[in-house]
Amino acid sequence: MVPVTAEPVADRGAWFRVENGSTGSAVRRAAERMGNQLGLPAGRIADLAIVAAELTSNLIKHADDGLLLLRPVRREVDAGVEMIAIDTGPGMVDLADSARDGHSTAGTLGIGLGAIVRQASWFDAYSRPGRGTVIAVRVFAEPDTGASWVGGLTRPLTGETVSGDGYASRTVGDRRQVMVTDGLGHGPLAAAATDAALTAFRDAPAASPAEVVGHLHRAMSHTRGAAVAVAEPDPAAGVLRYAGLGNITGVVATGDGGRRGLVSLPGIAGHQRPVIRQYDYPFEAGSLLLMHTDGVVDRWQLTDYPGLAGREPLVVAATLLRDAGIRRDDAGVLVARSWS
Repeated sequence: MVPVTAEPVADRGAWFRVENGSTGSAVRRAAERMGNQLGLPAGRIADLAIVAAELTSNLIKHADDGLLLLRPVRREVDAGVEMIAIDTGPGMVDLADSARDGHSTAGTLGIGLGAIVRQASWFDAYSRPGRGTVIAVRVFAEPDTGASWVGGLTRPLTGETVSGDGYASRTVGDRRQVMVTDGLGHGPLAAAATDAALTAFRDAPAASPAEVVGHLHRAMSHTRGAAVAVAEPDPAAGVLRYAGLGNITGVVATGDGGRRGLVSLPGIAGHQRPVIRQYDYPFEAGSLLLMHTDGVVDRWQLTDYPGLAGREPLVVAATLLRDAGIRRDDAGVLVARSWS
C-alpha cells in the first residue's frame, strides 16, 4: 500500500478587525492563550505576544481596513501559531527598508516590523503602494524549515462565525494533492459539509484526483453537499491532474504571465450521481496553481501585482482574498507552486 501522509485538517482560526488598542489587546491575549494550548515554551509565548502587539499596532497606526487571522499551524514535529495581517492601504514603498530597526513613519522608535521579523520562526510579506500590505508570521518553539509549496486561507461571510469553505493538502507516496471545497449555503451546516469533505480527503485512498473526488462524493451523502475540486501537481512530468465538481475555480498561472483556466463539471458532491472526469494540463517550472471558491471574484490577474508570484503561496492567497474576496459570501483561496 502506498503510504499517505495527510496534513491535519486546519483549524479555521479567528478573524479580528483591528481598529483600536482594545482589539490589539484581545489579539495578544488570544495569541498567548493559543501558544499555551499548543505547548509553546514561556519564552516563545513572550515572543508571540511581541509579534501580536507589533502587528496590531502597525495595523492601527498605518492601515486602512486592517484584518488579522490568528490560527494554529502544525508541522510533523510540533505546532505553532500563525498570524496573517491584511490591509488595503496605503502600502509600503520598500518592505526591506521598513523592516530595518530605526525606520519609522509614525514618530515611533521604528522597531515594529523589525521586531516581528526577529521574533518570528518564519516571515513573509508583500506590499504595494496604494494597494496595501499582507504580512504572514509563524512562531514555533524551533526555527521553521522555510518555504512551503502550498498555502491557503478562508474567511466567513460577514456576520457568520464559521466559513463553509475549506482547503487541505496531503502527500500520497511521492505525489502531492490539494483540495478546495465550498459547502452548500452558509453557516454551520455548510461548514459541516466542508468538514466531512476535509476528513474524507485526509482518509482517501492513494488514487488519482478523479477517484478521490468520487470518494468524497460517497463520503458526503449525509451532508447538504459541497462543490469540490482536487488537483495533483506533478512538476517532474510537467503536468497538473485536476478533477472538480461544482463552482470551484482553478487556474494555472505560468511564469510568463499567462493564465489557463481549469475545467470543473456541474454537480454537488454528496448528491445524485455526478459525472466525474479528470483533465491534465501543462504545469511547467515556475507555474502556480490557484484555486478558489465562488466567494472570490474571478477577475484578478497576477500581472497586476509585480513580484507577488515569487512570494510564499500563503501570501499570494491572502493578497487575492483581500482584493477579490466578497463579503456577502464565504471565501477561500489555495495556492500551490511547482517544486524541483
